[in-house]
Amino acid sequence: MALKYHPDKNKSPGAEEKFKEIAEAYEVLNDPKKREIYDKYGEEGLKGGMGGGGGGPGGNFSYTFHGDPHETFRMFFGDENPFGQFFSFGGQPGGGFVGQDMDDDPFAGFTNMMGGHHGFNLPSSGGSGGQRRQDPTITYDLLVSLEDVLKGVTKKMKITRKVLNPDGRSTRAEDKVLTVEVKPGWKEGTKVTFPKEGDQAPNNIPADIVFVIKDKSHPLFKRDGSDIRYKARIGLREALIGCTVTVPTLDGRKQTLQLSDVTKPTATKRIAGEGLPYPKQPNKRGDLVVEFDIQFPDTLTKTVRDRIAELLPPSRLS
Repeated sequence: MALKYHPDKNKSPGAEEKFKEIAEAYEVLNDPKKREIYDKYGEEGLKGGMGGGGGGPGGNFSYTFHGDPHETFRMFFGDENPFGQFFSFGGQPGGGFVGQDMDDDPFAGFTNMMGGHHGFNLPSSGGSGGQRRQDPTITYDLLVSLEDVLKGVTKKMKITRKVLNPDGRSTRAEDKVLTVEVKPGWKEGTKVTFPKEGDQAPNNIPADIVFVIKDKSHPLFKRDGSDIRYKARIGLREALIGCTVTVPTLDGRKQTLQLSDVTKPTATKRIAGEGLPYPKQPNKRGDLVVEFDIQFPDTLTKTVRDRIAELLPPSRLS
């Protein structure tokens, strides 16, 4: 928190005043007597000498901040420049921030402790032990076609979230585009996580955003792991005497399948290597599995029935 509002880093309006408030809170909470009075009577009791009387904690005590936040941090950390490791001076005019993640602020633990006290208007971290809690994961379904899974695809997903304004308290709505690289062969249920991309607030850690791969329905094919299944319609005559079936592929080509034996309703045929890529071996593919929907005639003439009875032997079913 102190690092976030340091005037050498944060040039937004109000940042310097916030830095002074944080320094004042450090000074009060690091002094056992001041902290005891503040815990019991608040800022008014601390600065106005309220409470206690007769030798009580607030009796004749009055506190006024000296106004120099840099002096407070020097005294507290015993270092002439406790922020020096996070700022680069000399090489850049006026100094510059050296890529420190706010979650790694070395002063955060003490600042979090202060968040539970009233009067200094510091954002609280919430939770027990001064630890901020992360909001629950937000999950979205990401629909992909079988053609997307075959070749891979880039999906750009726009989300709207709340982000903190420079004052560290108020928020504004902001759109952000998250890019999901769907790899060839990814299975349904694969998850892609974007850490801490949820709504921002003073007292929370933003939620993770998770996209879960879901297969779109396809007019011709059904997915079965890395295989795809296709149902070909053939007539009863073709099922009995054989035929040639034309089978479409996922990338728009045609394959021919020769049926020479009797094709039963439960029969399947495989065309190797025409399925989806294997997730861990995308250079290899599953199979195209052909099922059969055998079309029976609705009626038969007496002549046809007699002819079938003559040609087909009786069934020997137990």
